[in-house]
Amino acid sequence: MIETPAAVRVSRILFVDDEQAVLSSLRRLLRNVAEPWCCHYATSADSALEMIASQPMDVVVSDVNMPGKTGFDLLCELRQLPETQDTPVLIITGGQDEDNKRRALDLGATDLLVKPVSLNTLLARIRNMLKLKEYQDEIKKRNQHLDTLVKIRTRELELSRLDLIWRLGKTAEKRDSNTGYHIFRVAHYCRILAVALGMSEKFCDQIFQTSPLHDIGKIGIPDKILLKPGGFDEGERRAMEAHCLIGAEILSQEIVPPLLGQPGAVASPEVDLSSENHFLNMAADIALCHHEHWDGSGYPRGIAGEAIPLAARICALADVFDALASARPYKEPLPLEQVLEMMRAGRGTQFDPVVFQCFEENLTQFVAVRNRLADGDNSFPPA
Repeated sequence: MIETPAAVRVSRILFVDDEQAVLSSLRRLLRNVAEPWCCHYATSADSALEMIASQPMDVVVSDVNMPGKTGFDLLCELRQLPETQDTPVLIITGGQDEDNKRRALDLGATDLLVKPVSLNTLLARIRNMLKLKEYQDEIKKRNQHLDTLVKIRTRELELSRLDLIWRLGKTAEKRDSNTGYHIFRVAHYCRILAVALGMSEKFCDQIFQTSPLHDIGKIGIPDKILLKPGGFDEGERRAMEAHCLIGAEILSQEIVPPLLGQPGAVASPEVDLSSENHFLNMAADIALCHHEHWDGSGYPRGIAGEAIPLAARICALADVFDALASARPYKEPLPLEQVLEMMRAGRGTQFDPVVFQCFEENLTQFVAVRNRLADGDNSFPPA
């Protein structure tokens, strides 16, 4: 081998043959080849695999007939390993057996030669496989770069969506009263409960992102009702309860932007809007059902038990806890023991008993969130 400039990439070639004389002959012949190659030699498939595990190879040249594991066995193992499944492999057979040729190619051999093999032919095939490896590496590099860009862009879109969701949630709250960090605390409470219930990571992320929209329907309630300082009469109460229906309608998948497909729209007419959107489904379920009660005494539909979507059952408890534990323009925050006493009275009637049990078991986390995101004083008032 000749010495190569430092800037030239040295390719690693592994030759595998059980006959030491064959490998020695290859060493002598390749010593005078003017290629930037670093050649390695193994006398068995197992020793070849050990060498590859310690130092990746750019090309593997293997004889077929070897004691123990054959060249076919080596080829199979290389193709099963993620790090070597694309490594070019040249199989050398000892005869014109068509079955061996077909088997080598079926198992994933990159190229095939039949003994006796001339040095020029061997070098030409290795050069071709190195060029193939170079192309493969470049494609992988570009794909990895594209994957990174996609992940960055996806994360940016997720953060933008979350920011927009929380801004929409705050918009609805601003029409009602100054509730500070209410929707942020509710989102964290919901995630705590979802995790405690053993829900999937996707569910936990979605409820964290959708629960801030639970009161989005309040933007459709007239100011004279929404901002009324005193109690409601029967008509006003029904109008106020309608915010659940309004919120569900706003978040329904049936709403299609009329400009979709027009110049400047975010999607083309070919986009399938009929496909299920789990994010919108959960947001709509929460908006519609977060005032339903476990015993059926809630509103707007009076449904009970597990007929109430789980996300709504979770958000209902989180919403009530925060409303009782936080200050409002019309009330002071209640001490923790009083909050718990009032909520325990609703276990099995207002609240799902399983969700409530998770709440009590994770109360420390609720208090930590409440204090970390408190609107004023950073602790519960004394009992």
